[in-house]
Amino acid sequence: MTKDERYKLQPVRGTHDWLPAQAQQFQWVIETARRAASCYGFGDIITPVFEFSEVFHRTLGDTSDVVSKETYTFDDRGGESLTLRPEFTASVVRAFISNGLFDQLPCKFFYAGPAFRYERPQKGRMRQFHQIGVELLGAEQVQADLEIIALGHQMLSALGIADKVTLELNSLGDAVGRAHYREALVAYFTKHQNGLSEDSKARLDKNPLRILDSKDAGDKSLVAGAPRMREYFGDESNAMFEALQKGLQSFDIPFTLNERLVRGLDYYNHTVFEFTTQALGSQNAVLSGGRYDGLVALMGGQDVSGIGFAAGVERLHELCIISNTAPAACHAPVVMIPLGGLAESESLVLVQRLRMQGFIIEQGYKGNMAKRLKKADKHGVQLALLLGDDECANATITLKDLTNGQQRTIPQAQLETELAAYKA
Repeated sequence: MTKDERYKLQPVRGTHDWLPAQAQQFQWVIETARRAASCYGFGDIITPVFEFSEVFHRTLGDTSDVVSKETYTFDDRGGESLTLRPEFTASVVRAFISNGLFDQLPCKFFYAGPAFRYERPQKGRMRQFHQIGVELLGAEQVQADLEIIALGHQMLSALGIADKVTLELNSLGDAVGRAHYREALVAYFTKHQNGLSEDSKARLDKNPLRILDSKDAGDKSLVAGAPRMREYFGDESNAMFEALQKGLQSFDIPFTLNERLVRGLDYYNHTVFEFTTQALGSQNAVLSGGRYDGLVALMGGQDVSGIGFAAGVERLHELCIISNTAPAACHAPVVMIPLGGLAESESLVLVQRLRMQGFIIEQGYKGNMAKRLKKADKHGVQLALLLGDDECANATITLKDLTNGQQRTIPQAQLETELAAYKA
């Protein structure tokens, strides 16, 4: 086998095959999140996998790592520059504007699907990854911030992993306070730029707030002495942040304040938050979000407030596996085992009838009864339907309970009633 032939048989680096057992758990994570979101009035939105590149370049900021290093951008045959979505918020806001939903505010959207970033694959970080998330547009009150964070907490609770995460909370203040803080940061880090990492030096003029969450040891020591963001807050920003903290306390949602939490994208303001864990190594962010009140206007729409969060399905799935909260793979609970030429043909018709009514039925394709029953038991099947030539002649069928070995024969006409507990 040549090198080229071998590559054709492997997934692309940074992608992953989800086989049936894992895929069931993967979908369980998504559906659990969707159910929680529906309790808060969020409805599904589905946006294209790719957008015009400007959708992301304008919103994420040309200085962000996502745009400068990680996007999959290409020209299509018509010469248009397109980008595979690296995140969902910009796509959702674009859809909101494109479909003229300004008269329907507030709008609540839930999404789930793949996103793409070209970065070095490692545990918890893939080039094609999957996100679930929500966006709430048109609610500037702090109640919206509380609702979004409470929903994130409820999702994690429903997945059984709320005790494995810590909610970290910060505020970036309003645009005026943030501009003053930016000036102070530039002045401070300029004095110490010889001690900055190369990445932080590049961010100094373009995006100095990103230096605050640098993982470089030298940067961290300098960050410890940097000006504090709260010193540049106005009264409104302080009042909003205090109200948010009091609200979370009234909800009994624990949190810690993290003044260095800034998030990686340029469009955030006021509330930012992350649910983090120590169980997944260096990729510790599980669910992250914040407020982005200027984003809709930046994209060409009206001045509409926004707040939301996103969570990586792969990380949620892994944390559920570690925490033993993900359900075991569920195979079909009932199997049809025909024996004899007549039974083989009649069983096909009977199985199809049952499936059309919503029953989950598997078929034993080959082997003697002992082998088929052994295979069914191995896969966790609960009930076997045994159909032989005698049963066909008498219009009956034998039910064998594989959990206790008991069996009984009933008329085929009663089968739907007997199988009621196994309906999908």
